Amino acid sequence: MPSQNPNSSKIYHVDGNSSSSNPIENNRTPVVSLNPEGGKIYQVDSQQMTTPEENHRSSLAPLQIDIPSKSNRSLIWILALMVGGLLGLGVYIYKIVENPLPKNELAQLTEVAQRENLSVKIEASGTVEPIQSVNISPKNPGRMIKLLVDQGMPVKQGQVLAVMENAEIAAQGYQAEARVQEALANLKAAEVKIPGEIAQAKARLGQAQARLAENLANLQRSQQSIPKDIEQAQQQLQAIESRFQLAESRVRRKQALVTQGAITQDEFDSVLNDYFNALANRREAQQRLQQFENTAQPQINQLQQNIQESQAAVAEAKIALEQRQRTADAEIAQLKAQVNAARGQLEQIKIQYNDTIIRAPFDGIVTQRYATEGAFVTPTTSASSTASATSTSILAMARGLKVVAKVPEVDLSFLQLGQPATIVADAYPDTLFKGQVVRIAPEAIVEQNVTSFEVTVALLPGQNRLLSKMNVDVTFYGKPLQDALVVPTVAIVTQKGKTGVYVPDQDKKPKFQPVDIGLVVDDKTQILSGLTPGQPVFIDLPEKPKNETEDK
Repeated sequence: MPSQNPNSSKIYHVDGNSSSSNPIENNRTPVVSLNPEGGKIYQVDSQQMTTPEENHRSSLAPLQIDIPSKSNRSLIWILALMVGGLLGLGVYIYKIVENPLPKNELAQLTEVAQRENLSVKIEASGTVEPIQSVNISPKNPGRMIKLLVDQGMPVKQGQVLAVMENAEIAAQGYQAEARVQEALANLKAAEVKIPGEIAQAKARLGQAQARLAENLANLQRSQQSIPKDIEQAQQQLQAIESRFQLAESRVRRKQALVTQGAITQDEFDSVLNDYFNALANRREAQQRLQQFENTAQPQINQLQQNIQESQAAVAEAKIALEQRQRTADAEIAQLKAQVNAARGQLEQIKIQYNDTIIRAPFDGIVTQRYATEGAFVTPTTSASSTASATSTSILAMARGLKVVAKVPEVDLSFLQLGQPATIVADAYPDTLFKGQVVRIAPEAIVEQNVTSFEVTVALLPGQNRLLSKMNVDVTFYGKPLQDALVVPTVAIVTQKGKTGVYVPDQDKKPKFQPVDIGLVVDDKTQILSGLTPGQPVFIDLPEKPKNETEDK
């Protein structure tokens, strides 16, 4: 409180150009200085003015040389009125500053800070957008021969929307189907033929093995019988040799007797005949033995050769069987591969054919139609927005609706998933739509130096009046703040970059009090620190309060 000593000098900041009492609206700070001698100095817009007498003399100084004209006299009257007005304003300010406000006027200009339960409401603007939207176009370029839907029609997933030209692909499909049937026939024929060939190879192997066994048996028999035959021939030759020697000795004895006439010639001829028979038998036995001895080894050799040939035949038949078995597996595998390849080609053509039949990817509605029957269309990016579609697309589809609101960064802490929200569309200002938060963007967007986050709101079922791209206002309802200290929002001011309020000092005059503010709800602002419950704050000021940096 400044001293009331009349000998002291005081400087008060007032606005000589405005009658407003709000310190926020007054940016210019004229100064009125009262000194103990009664002289007054006025300073308006930081430009010092002298006393009225000096100002009058200064204004009339140039007029002392010549007789003033009518225009100069008007200027003097204007300056005199300005000086008089400033003198009156100074007296008024002096009275206000030096005299405290009456209690009834103070009550009208202030309200007390009090605790209330604040309903958290965050308001943001947004737009209605489809939950999912795509441009429908063919996978391959071509001419569209049928278009079965129109703009605004609802469609089901898998429903045929359009048909591309596909006669050539259908012909290729028939050819591919024929190749599949041919490959299957070759496989079935091989599956029948190859087992028969393997059976024949096994039979040939069995025959070769049988011949080998027979030759081995013959060799074994020959090896056992030939020595016996030779031994038997030798025994027979020995017996015949004995009989031959006996016949020979009898001939010698009878020959002397026949010469002596002791025996008749007939008797001698009979003995001689026995001799010749024994000699013939002896020669025959010798020849037989010689034959056995001469033919035994060649026979053994022949049998051994037959065995070798049979063994070679067995080995050859076994190799042929094994080779056929191996090639059979490879041949069957190759034929199966040909079947699979033919089927793959057929499936590929089926896919190409199915690609010519354009179907709805999901349940939705046709939002745009870009092509007509007979038009040549080309592939486009299916996920591109409808706005970027070109005439080469067939149509655009959308599914469901959502609201995307841009929430300022400072309000993001009051939002959470599942939080209820209300939507008001510009097209339906009297209708309140309901929804809830389903997604909060993980990354902010900055537009014109304003940071915000995109918040997606899902509409509750049964609200079908909204349309895509409508502008809406969204209100998010958070958890109420319990027992929050609040003041009227109009009481919040800014001074020298600091946020605060004006409170009555001991003399009930406005004094700036810095505060920390929180949530602003309608006409109430939350005070985090700087005030206590029940403390009054100014909501309106009769004059600009004394500056904190005034000259003492």
